[in-house]
Amino acid sequence: MKKKNVKSFSTRWGFILASVGSAVGMANVWGFPNKMGSNGGGAFLLIYILFVLIFSYVGLPAEFAMGRRAATGTLGAYENAWATRGKGAGKTGAVLGWLPLAGSLCIAIGYAVIVTYVLKALVDSVAGTLMTADAAAWFSDFSSRDFSVIPYHIIVVAGTLLTLFLGAHSIEKTNRIMMPVFFLIFVVLAVRVAFLPGAAEGYKFMFTPRWEMLCDPMIWIWAMGQAFFSLSVTGSGMIVYGAYLSKDEDVVGVAQHTALFDTIAAVVAALVIIPACFSYGLDVGAGPSLLFVTLPTILQDIPMGRLFAIILYLAMIFAGVSSLQNMFEAVAESLLHKFPKLSRTAVLAILCVLCLGIGIFMEPISKWGPWMDLVSIYIIPIGATLGAISWFYVMKKDELLAAVNTGSKKERGALWYNVGRFVYVPLAVILCCVALFMHVAF
Repeated sequence: MKKKNVKSFSTRWGFILASVGSAVGMANVWGFPNKMGSNGGGAFLLIYILFVLIFSYVGLPAEFAMGRRAATGTLGAYENAWATRGKGAGKTGAVLGWLPLAGSLCIAIGYAVIVTYVLKALVDSVAGTLMTADAAAWFSDFSSRDFSVIPYHIIVVAGTLLTLFLGAHSIEKTNRIMMPVFFLIFVVLAVRVAFLPGAAEGYKFMFTPRWEMLCDPMIWIWAMGQAFFSLSVTGSGMIVYGAYLSKDEDVVGVAQHTALFDTIAAVVAALVIIPACFSYGLDVGAGPSLLFVTLPTILQDIPMGRLFAIILYLAMIFAGVSSLQNMFEAVAESLLHKFPKLSRTAVLAILCVLCLGIGIFMEPISKWGPWMDLVSIYIIPIGATLGAISWFYVMKKDELLAAVNTGSKKERGALWYNVGRFVYVPLAVILCCVALFMHVAF
């Protein structure tokens, strides 16, 4: 049914760039600086890197390996893993796989709204209106009204889905352009910010750990959650990219390369955001308004601010679309697996209608916030936990190790498995429980 060129990335670096594209997004550009700014700066960075090392060693490779083993997306991968315990268990796994898959779709619906905001900011930067407007009033005007950015919303959703028409090959081709340009743009912005007065205080905050902060358990929780979200270890998204990975590739190696570039992207973004906020005495933990109020205010005040605004929001579009590609592709591939009579065109059309049909009601920030809280507090942590338990506790050990060691020159055995079983899974469970507790308590 599916052509071969839809089903695989042509090169190792094409796969890595696509995976980096999925991982790099709002979690890096405002999420990481936001969390870092609110949780001790350098101390948070150290803890975050520790969790990235753990997750890129076991969690991310496991998702890649399960997708490659099943040769399909979320639903088939869960069924495949659980089926190692019997046919009946496989049917249970197929049903459970719908939860993390729903998480991918729900994130995509909310994520598309914020990318829509970015597109409006880009257009208004090109037109010059954002450079003369009161940024707070400008943002409030469209983010507080229903149906205020529908044309931009249609462009974001339909445009992203069009890039998925040829599956892995179109994802690979677009990310070969978008990811290098994204990195280049943010390096340029970081260099420009370095010349702002007071920027040195931002660097000091970022890279000088306050060791007493390591005793605060909530910093560890926030860093762990950021690492899960930033690497797209959600029990769904990276599985589908694994389905397009050659059997000659080492999943641990490509996962670690993905994590390396994702972390570089997060740090470079922080090198833009945090020193700029220190220079202007602004709140680095401002959330969405950081992109649409704080940064425009800064850009209005610096030479060639309009040019840098265009550059910034163009980079954000690249980051947002590359992440949306992964979320939509995870759902599309699973639906094609579950309903083989459907064509890829039909599935993408269904996703377009569904995402726009629900998403346009999420356009006001007052509705977008609760929607994303629901997804990030419940669906994503539970999906990540379900995936971790499925790979390391339900699936037979020898089957999992065989999947991970396919294509690897360095065989992973008891150490790799035990890190996954006794470190990675408990961390996922802790994050899930803490997220639920904090929501109930506060």
